[in-house]
Amino acid sequence: MSAAAPQAELRLVVLGRTGPGQSPAGCTILGLQDSEQGPGEAVSQECKHRGQNADRQLVVVSSPAWFSSGCSPEDRRKQISSFVALSSPGPHAFLLCVPVNQPTDGEDKALDALTKLFGPSVVSRHTIVLFTHTEELEEDEQLDEYLVTWRKDLRELVERCGGRYHTLESRSGGEAGERDAVEELLQMVEQMVKESGTQHLSCPLYDEAEERVRQRQVEVVRRRRAEELSEEASPSDSQPEENVTEEELESVRDEAERSVGDLDVDVDDIFPSTSVSPSSSSFLQGLWEKLMDWLRWLPRLVRREALFGALVGLFMGGPFGGMVGATVGSVATEVGRRKTQKTK
Repeated sequence: MSAAAPQAELRLVVLGRTGPGQSPAGCTILGLQDSEQGPGEAVSQECKHRGQNADRQLVVVSSPAWFSSGCSPEDRRKQISSFVALSSPGPHAFLLCVPVNQPTDGEDKALDALTKLFGPSVVSRHTIVLFTHTEELEEDEQLDEYLVTWRKDLRELVERCGGRYHTLESRSGGEAGERDAVEELLQMVEQMVKESGTQHLSCPLYDEAEERVRQRQVEVVRRRRAEELSEEASPSDSQPEENVTEEELESVRDEAERSVGDLDVDVDDIFPSTSVSPSSSSFLQGLWEKLMDWLRWLPRLVRREALFGALVGLFMGGPFGGMVGATVGSVATEVGRRKTQKTK
């Protein structure tokens, strides 16, 4: 596959669960230190940074986990409207940060929501899975091997995104490994843009956002002109000129994007009410975290698939649930035993 020509500017939207992984990804792409991101910026509100890395001009927009079950409809609408306006006229790629050590329920919902927001092609043609927490893998285990052997749920997530995935967490460490990882990611984005046949994602919601941004740009320029004239002239002479140049519009773009307001987003249709309460979701997440903690104390042959079996047995209950859990655990152990023998 031939490399695509570099874009003049790449706009990337980083999505993921609130917490470690999402903010470092944006910093790594732009070559920023964590301290340059601003305390708590990427986990509590939308943020936009411009920068240059790997000989490319980059715009990275990070957004809170508006697709999570604990987000209210009002917050969803505001957060979706904000990241859409900040990445207008459209991103070249969505980067969905996915921790390899957790289940994928939230990320599946994120892809479903993106499809409803921007159309059926946004996931298959404009989204890349960006894996985080790869330090949780065994020391000699490669990411692709882990996905194939243990995590069918992560493989299915990647398949929805056209088979594209990457990680910025280089095991070789150092600045050289980080630079190579960023270069590979940006090449993947450019190749994806080339294959999609479009300059960037385009859809009615982004068209609406861009129209509003342009309107706000004109309003901001005229307001500033009026303020300048009011300081230099009498009230009767303080009407700003009607013509607005492109240079003036670009100079106020960031302010205009941040003041667009809520877009026409039907969050009730995108996120229908479910019978699963936030407390139930929190319980399941807590249970998963406990199981992952126990994994650190288990023998190396007893891997994550065995825990999936235990989880199935726990919720199914009864003899049948126990039988399913035991069977999955036995299969995982046998696979691990054969794998170990093969490497000796």
